[in-house]
Amino acid sequence: MPRNELPIPPHYDPGKVGHVWRVPYHERAIDANNWAKRHQIQTSTEDKFKICLLIVDVQNTFCIPDFELYVGGRSGTAAVDDNRRLSEFIYRNLNVITQICPTMDTHQAIQIFHSIFLINETGDHPDPYTLISTEDIEKGVWKFNPKVAQSLNIDEAYGQTFLSHYTRTLQDGGKYDLTIWPYHAMLGGIGHALVSAVEEAVFFHGIARYCMTDFQVKGNNPFTENYSVLKPEVMNDADGDQIADKNTGLIKKLLEFDAVIIAGQAKSHCVAWTIDDMLSEIRASDDRLAERVYLLEDCTSPVVIPDVVDYTLQADAAFKRFSDAGMHLCRSTDDLESLPGISL
Repeated sequence: MPRNELPIPPHYDPGKVGHVWRVPYHERAIDANNWAKRHQIQTSTEDKFKICLLIVDVQNTFCIPDFELYVGGRSGTAAVDDNRRLSEFIYRNLNVITQICPTMDTHQAIQIFHSIFLINETGDHPDPYTLISTEDIEKGVWKFNPKVAQSLNIDEAYGQTFLSHYTRTLQDGGKYDLTIWPYHAMLGGIGHALVSAVEEAVFFHGIARYCMTDFQVKGNNPFTENYSVLKPEVMNDADGDQIADKNTGLIKKLLEFDAVIIAGQAKSHCVAWTIDDMLSEIRASDDRLAERVYLLEDCTSPVVIPDVVDYTLQADAAFKRFSDAGMHLCRSTDDLESLPGISL
């Protein structure tokens, strides 16, 4: 075992990673305090080399089999396997991870990427996984659903104009077409919660290191998808009025860490878009900052829906581009101190 790594605490059960259960907070807090004393783990404020672990959307809706948008990858067990490795990575590196920042995809029913937002000429809604192109909107294949206008505090004309503007903005920006996703990550629902095993590891870290976990909510704007935690897909309406903001606070915070390690779901969507936006911010500041970013390749997987769509190649191409820009591709089992640029 590398000298900086810790053993896995005895409460951890890898067989439970693919299930939902209640974390026993009080018991686990006692365990974490005792663990910190036993292994002489210092508080996070004492870290000289500061590491942020950014875990993207590790929520039941994406990571538990039979939930709405389970990321099974090509293996069918991808997200469960990823989270087993992620949980163990947190425990082994508990003493050097300064802060954990989980992003939380957060939705309600009436949003632009849910079926209820659109109708066809017969009043039917698009099925989940329907791709909506600019051409579809211009030809009237799909249009804004006027029945949701009042809930959004807009009129029908604005809704239709915005839908056309939204799909064209995605196309012009080289983004994926507007995808109609199954209702998922619903605020207040069980799918919104962190995967129990990862939640337990994150809680254990916070207690052992006396560090507040920095939860980042994203995706609750009804007018835009928010794959990236740093920036929504579309920020202005057809008139140029701003409808959403960049997460400037988080951007600034991440760029101040000595190292940012990124994992989560899905590699082809929310993870890739978050890294891409981070790279854009880095290039606007100092290209060399890319060398502070580490991507846990074995703790993230692409969206694969058998016989429907497979984003594996797109995800791999994105990660190659990130690596070419100076970011480091690594694995959860790597000794952190052996990685370029990390000095513990």
